[in-house]
Amino acid sequence: MRRLILAALLAASPAMAQEWRPESPITLISPYSPGSTDVMMRMLGEYWHSQTGASTVVVNRDGGSGVVGMRALAASPPDGRTLALTPMTAITVQPHMVRNLGISPANFAPVCGTHENIIGVVVRADSPIRSMAELVAAGRQRNLTFGSAGPNSLPFLGVWRVSKATGVEFTHLPFRGDPPHLNETLAGRLDFSTTVVSSASEFILSGRMRLLGVFSENRHPDFPDVPTMREQGIDALQFSQVGIYAPAGTPENVLNRLEELCRDGMRQEAVTRVARNARMVVRYVPRREFAAFVQSEYEAYREILRQLGVQPE
Repeated sequence: MRRLILAALLAASPAMAQEWRPESPITLISPYSPGSTDVMMRMLGEYWHSQTGASTVVVNRDGGSGVVGMRALAASPPDGRTLALTPMTAITVQPHMVRNLGISPANFAPVCGTHENIIGVVVRADSPIRSMAELVAAGRQRNLTFGSAGPNSLPFLGVWRVSKATGVEFTHLPFRGDPPHLNETLAGRLDFSTTVVSSASEFILSGRMRLLGVFSENRHPDFPDVPTMREQGIDALQFSQVGIYAPAGTPENVLNRLEELCRDGMRQEAVTRVARNARMVVRYVPRREFAAFVQSEYEAYREILRQLGVQPE
């Protein structure tokens, strides 16, 4: 009897929980087209393989601003062997825009935050606009057009926050992804673009574009001379945390082990090197803190989209 009780206690202990090992390959879903995030996922996968013995497979399931891939994750068995790495848009914004979407924070178990997609505003290098104050001043004088990766995307919402803070309206032209609207801005057919800074970093570094400001709490480490919106007197914070998710119902011991793998994996030189090369900013967030943040953002965007007059389709 004593042996049985001891065995039960050991099975429930945190030390034993950390011994969870997947019985088959781990599938890492990327809900967007192939890019630098995929490389980060592969580097994480290699580290996980070294720790668990399980191989990892990165699968792109793009479409619907991340919705297609996240619905695939929500329908997967909650056994820790299918995960996704994504910004929060598909979970916190899209459910308020499409009726019966089938996904919300309730469908997922956040594992950890991995990095921040710092969002900013860029203009062509020869634009006379050199700061956010000048952008707002120009917007008071004439209609300025700007592009983003889609209607009600987080970059778009960043500019909406600028409008709300300053009273200046801008004309939005949504595109599918960042390259098309960045090219339109480079061609002079748009006054500015709002984008994840990493998407425009090559243009900024080559001197073809100018970064006016970022929506983060902190300056982008690769562009330390560019102030945040708040540093420029505009109360427009638009945060975009990227993270790893499992399906809802994943056992606690599995989530604990995945969180540990995520935390240690984000410290590996191979992973941080990929992030640096892609101008992504590593920002690890523990599981419970990340889950609370996802839920709060979901509730916040319900009100934001209501103010924008968005009606679920």
